[in-house]
Amino acid sequence: MIKNYLINNSHKHASKWLVLAIDVLITIFNFFLAYVIRFGITLNFDTTNLVYQLPIMAGLAILSFLLIGSYKGVVRHTGMRDAYNLFLAVTVLITLTGFLMASSRLSLMPELLNIPVSIICIHYLLNIITLTTSRLIFKYCFYYIKSKIGETSRILIYGAGDSGLITLAAITNDSNTSSLSVVGFIDDNNQKIGKTINGIKVYASDRIDENFITKNSIKEIIVSIPHISKKRLSEISDKLLKLPVTVKIIPAVNDWIDGKLKVSQIKEIQIEDLLERAPICMENNNITRELHNKVIMITGAAGSIGSEIVRQASYYNYKHLVLVDQAESPLYDLQQELLSKGVTNFTPIVADIRDHQRIETIFEKYRPNMVFHAAAYKHVPLMENNPCEAIKINVLGTRKLADLSSEYGVDKFVFVSTDKAVNPTNVMGATKRVAEMYIKCLHRRSKTKYITTRFGNVLGSNGSVIPLFKKQIQKGGPLTVTHKDVTRFFMTIPEASQLVIEAGTMGNGGEIFIFDMGESVKIFDLAKKMIRLSGLRYPEDINIEITGLRPGEKLYEELLADTENTLPTYHKKIMISKFDDNDCVMVQDKIDDLCIMNLLSQDHQIVGKLKEIVPEFISNNSTFESIDKINKKSTQNTREVRSKVLVK
Repeated sequence: MIKNYLINNSHKHASKWLVLAIDVLITIFNFFLAYVIRFGITLNFDTTNLVYQLPIMAGLAILSFLLIGSYKGVVRHTGMRDAYNLFLAVTVLITLTGFLMASSRLSLMPELLNIPVSIICIHYLLNIITLTTSRLIFKYCFYYIKSKIGETSRILIYGAGDSGLITLAAITNDSNTSSLSVVGFIDDNNQKIGKTINGIKVYASDRIDENFITKNSIKEIIVSIPHISKKRLSEISDKLLKLPVTVKIIPAVNDWIDGKLKVSQIKEIQIEDLLERAPICMENNNITRELHNKVIMITGAAGSIGSEIVRQASYYNYKHLVLVDQAESPLYDLQQELLSKGVTNFTPIVADIRDHQRIETIFEKYRPNMVFHAAAYKHVPLMENNPCEAIKINVLGTRKLADLSSEYGVDKFVFVSTDKAVNPTNVMGATKRVAEMYIKCLHRRSKTKYITTRFGNVLGSNGSVIPLFKKQIQKGGPLTVTHKDVTRFFMTIPEASQLVIEAGTMGNGGEIFIFDMGESVKIFDLAKKMIRLSGLRYPEDINIEITGLRPGEKLYEELLADTENTLPTYHKKIMISKFDDNDCVMVQDKIDDLCIMNLLSQDHQIVGKLKEIVPEFISNNSTFESIDKINKKSTQNTREVRSKVLVK
């Protein structure tokens, strides 16, 4: 019966009039108790005075509590503010009692109301102690009974510092969390372990195992450590995710609503939270100055990176945004998103960057000051099977955009490249490398500043591994990994987009900006973490299958080619890569030949030309490995001929 009452009425609060009545009764009892303390249990005095004084004291107490409003606080959420209000109310009461006593001595009131000073002082102290204590007793009794009898979700908070206390207060004071009960803190500080905070015990982190969780019926663990590093969070989550609990995390302090933590902001930990790298802080003042009153053109505007560049740029005082993409539906979705946010100063354009006449018309009409070129074919296996299309977009399309930018006097052209362009093992990476080389050469003879950004995989982008794993988990598995040792660099979409914009502001032209992305992530370990984050177990619930490397795929990615070195910038996380100078006339001639050969749609011939332009392009797990064998044999024969000539 008690259990059902708690479940059905836990969201209700005691009537403020009931609280007022209880406070008044306690005050009257304390007045009687003050006489007992002063004169002894035998009440060795004329009790007639007490009989007249009790109703007067009740009236003064009611008046004091009404004036201060101390009875309006929710008892179960009693805090320092409520204790302060009680102190004020009791102080008002003793003041009124003092006036009453003074009036009696001046014969303005009956002699019966002459209250001894000692009684007033004792009554004052008793009221402060008992009224505050009663509130706390009611509060902790409620939560104790609710946690023992009611159907509650029992919680541990990882972190017994200030942030942990704020999390506790947020849960305790939120009227919508009556089903949550914090039963303990977890901390690694030996000075805190074994102690209690607000009546809640602090446990050592190494004590939290499956037996402890089961014995105490723990349902959730909330990680509440401010400024926690990704590495430390990953270490904690690796341990906690093995337990039969839901692991949650509080947001960064900067993301709290009006500077206060809300329970609704506490979310289940995501794989993005566990990437072992620090986020990048950009120089927003530089960006503000650079984008001010500029016409900005973004290609691939509806893609993962392009759309985020649009969102980031929309926050600044630009002149106009020109959004170019050949994907109609995603571009429409982006248009509706911007309009819903009140952004109207933009033009969405459906166009293919390979269509020279169409793109030139756009340049002629809008005269962009900056171009962010994010349009590209990026899926490695698909491009390995369709090299002609990869060259049309990634090489030919980029060349046309770059040439038009120079022709129409664009101030800066920012090219979005990839880490797969470094020592490429696939067609997609090689085409991106060719585009980098063309832009580098074009910069030397153009007033336009050509800038390249290069980074690794982007979390949550279309076709990336994380959305794939999520879909596979929803279907019950298995998760597919190409190789147990394959590793990748990762960054979030907002970070990648900020990098591109930042490159446009700091670049003077001709640079390749690379990003300190921290440690590479093992995809097999990533898959196991995602299984645990879904509340499942590997391999009992979901297995991981090794499918073998896909065409053109390599075990690990690089951000710098063997022939490159780096120079620092004013941002410690962003560096400049400078590769060896090439004969630009020869490079451009070969790229022209490549574009002409591409019209024939002869895959092996055009890939062979790619390898000629990018000598470090060595195919991996691909049909084009045969070209490398022929080139290698040809190189060996040439060396043999040269050695024979030298011998003679």
